[in-house]
Amino acid sequence: MRLGIISDTHGTLPSEVFSAFAQVDHVLHAGDIGGPDVLTELEALAPVTAVYGNMDGFPVRSACPKVAAIELDGFTIVVTHGDQFGSPTPQVLHHAFPDAEIIVFGHTHTPLLELVDRTVTVMNPGSAGAPRRDAGATVGIMELEPGIPPRARIVTL
Repeated sequence: MRLGIISDTHGTLPSEVFSAFAQVDHVLHAGDIGGPDVLTELEALAPVTAVYGNMDGFPVRSACPKVAAIELDGFTIVVTHGDQFGSPTPQVLHHAFPDAEIIVFGHTHTPLLELVDRTVTVMNPGSAGAPRRDAGATVGIMELEPGIPPRARIVTL
């Protein structure tokens, strides 16, 4: 299973996202979506699991949870924006979600992949719609296959 991982779109969905996510089976959005229309556009590509972030208004908050826990291809995945932890770190997220095999978060606008024994355990795809610093606009791609450690990469748009 191929996942498209995105965060911090803030109402902007660059056209390059559609190319990067062309063959994804599921999209995870880690908050600060910016409006329901972003989710509608992503749902045209694949099913979407999304959470709201600190900048999302009522329309998004009423449609999305603060934290989502899902199982895909046998992996327990938690998706959160992460703002409830200030500036979240992998250590804080592992402590908050000890049963999660994979944690996806946003909020910092900074891409991050934490690997333990070559297994992706924490991923922040950066910001697709409001990049900060020198990272530019980024998303993530993650490959899941039962019995094999997940593989992931950051994609610059």
